[in-house]
Amino acid sequence: MALNKKTLWQVRFAAHVIRMGGVVAHPTEAIWGLACDPFNPQAVARLLTIKQRPLSKGLILVSGQSAHFESLLSPLSDSLRARFFQQTSHPITWLVPDKHDLVPQYLRGQHSSIALRLTQHTVFSALSQVLGHALVSTSANPTGRQPADSLFKVNQYFANEIDYILPAVLGGFSKPSEIRDLKTNSILRF
Repeated sequence: MALNKKTLWQVRFAAHVIRMGGVVAHPTEAIWGLACDPFNPQAVARLLTIKQRPLSKGLILVSGQSAHFESLLSPLSDSLRARFFQQTSHPITWLVPDKHDLVPQYLRGQHSSIALRLTQHTVFSALSQVLGHALVSTSANPTGRQPADSLFKVNQYFANEIDYILPAVLGGFSKPSEIRDLKTNSILRF
């Protein structure tokens, strides 16, 4: 789906804010998220502070372009790659082994794998395409609170702490992505 001129401008502005080290609120498939540049440790630290999330938990990398995950997926077996790319009726975040330590420890937290989601959300996919890489994306809520499911809630939680809100609609799902271990296919979050 092509974006209209206004939405494309908003995506490009969000990309600019992220390139400058900012934190952006954005819609996902089911809830609002907070995004930043995964290659900017200061931006990641700021996002964690805003969210009151410990570094040890790790973060999710999200993109609409499979090529952004190729370096992490290429060392895996064909069957694991097929599992990652399988069509599903709902969004899945996969815990993917980082066999060659390609992802900074500050993104993995205390884990040896990294959480990856290939999104179908049109606006977020466009944002990752404009930036040319995946983004950190985590639910827009202070730790321990319900994820924001509306712009009102995003503003209630983070009105003076984030740099931009990328206006768009949620993707129509009722709950955040399922989290699965890619190697075992076990479900860690419904």
